[in-house]
Amino acid sequence: MENRSYDQAISGGYIASLAKRYGVAANYHGVSHPSLPNYLAMTSGSTWGISDDGYHALPLTGLGEQLTKAGVSWRAYMEGMSASCLSNSYPYAIKHNPFPYYGNRCPAQVVPFESFSSDMSKGDVPNFVWITPGLCNDGHDCSTAVADRWLSKVVPEIQATQAWKQDGLLVITWDEGEDSANHVLTLIIRPNSQAFVSARHYDHYSLLATIEDLLGVRRLGSAAGATPMRDLVISGVATRP
Repeated sequence: MENRSYDQAISGGYIASLAKRYGVAANYHGVSHPSLPNYLAMTSGSTWGISDDGYHALPLTGLGEQLTKAGVSWRAYMEGMSASCLSNSYPYAIKHNPFPYYGNRCPAQVVPFESFSSDMSKGDVPNFVWITPGLCNDGHDCSTAVADRWLSKVVPEIQATQAWKQDGLLVITWDEGEDSANHVLTLIIRPNSQAFVSARHYDHYSLLATIEDLLGVRRLGSAAGATPMRDLVISGVATRP
């Protein structure tokens, strides 16, 4: 999700209901501005010194390439994406899709969001799933209420899958905040979990470290020294299917 500080994001009715029921990282922060460096941090452990939203061809690395080499299935759903993930086509924006930056190509695992509902209903769920809403539904161009409604439709689809019901893990986070602390809301949604609020300081490197630990791959970049979100993701509960 996009461009909301913690208090702004949690003002959404559905988002607030999730926060009351599941895990909340209440001291979670973006690592930079604008959007792109945060997306790169979440998927490679580095901002690569980038401070804009332009296209930059980076080395063939990142979480997607790492999972592919490890034989871990993954898929990234991009709302509004046309035939090429390298072309902006509203509401799709490449700056919100980190995967083509690594190696300057479109991985086969990056697909339009239009296939999401069908895949979920068929049980075609890989080990790792990434979802980027379009520029309206992510809150970038539209209101918190619009983003809230979008989540209220998509989250139940995820929770209806056996992949989530059987020790699955859903993380909802925002790329950057609009306050001086870059404070954003991050929700940790697990089946049969109790409401829990963590006050520990986390950031996008912590999230990457958590994902890599759960999927059994080494931590990339600054994720290596980051604190994983273990108090929200209890070891042995969220496991690779």
